[in-house]
Amino acid sequence: MKGPKNPIEMEKQEWRKQQGQKRFKTWLTVCSPIFLLLVWQFLSQSGLIDARFFPPPTAIISTFIDLITSGELFYHINISLFRIFAGFLLGVIPGVILGLCMGLYAPIRHFLSPLIMALMPIPTLALLPIILIIFGIGEVSKVVTIAGSVFFPVVINTVAGVISIESIYLDVAKNYEAGKKDFFLKIALPGALPFMLEGIQMGQAIALLTIVAAEMMGAKSGIGYLIWTSYGAFLLKEMFVGLILISFFGYIFSLLLRGLQRKLLPWR
Repeated sequence: MKGPKNPIEMEKQEWRKQQGQKRFKTWLTVCSPIFLLLVWQFLSQSGLIDARFFPPPTAIISTFIDLITSGELFYHINISLFRIFAGFLLGVIPGVILGLCMGLYAPIRHFLSPLIMALMPIPTLALLPIILIIFGIGEVSKVVTIAGSVFFPVVINTVAGVISIESIYLDVAKNYEAGKKDFFLKIALPGALPFMLEGIQMGQAIALLTIVAAEMMGAKSGIGYLIWTSYGAFLLKEMFVGLILISFFGYIFSLLLRGLQRKLLPWR
């Protein structure tokens, strides 16, 4: 008859099991895009799909290297990243501040909610002609377009986060005569942080969608411009390079924000 297992040994076995599961999940994450590329390569080379419209990944990689070597790709990437980050910050910062104010103060919430709910369903790209009239066709119009698309999910999620804070925390702060600064920084901001980060996560995805469309419609540089002009000239390998870059940046930004979320909200 076997005696009870050593607790230390059981803990080691559990740790090994968790590490094995983590490695398996990582392996699956890496294998899925590689599998897709291999299938794509096979279908294109075998003629099952038209290589003129779906060039094999090896040809796209070769085109990517050529664009990198010429410096053209870095030029478009730098411009697009600047527009994304500038517009993202311009949308997130006012969205967070206004969302905290609306969540904490009911009069502000009731006054602004109809305006936000009325404007939110309108796609920012539908307002692009008005934005171009007001700000011109320069960089400002691109940044404002991205900021407008990011602003609404951030402000709405921030308001929801503040409203979801249990009233006992607000009551304690009032009993201790906390000032407005303490209400913002020690009650509203930490309490709304989970919802706020979800809104920011949505915002970064929308920012990528918006920058591509904005650069297609009113720009002479950027990844969206590269995609659109390549399509117009039937340079589909260059077009796929742009599409894959947008997908790559979306994945990287998502990983960074989720890493930030784990640091700020370790209990989640």
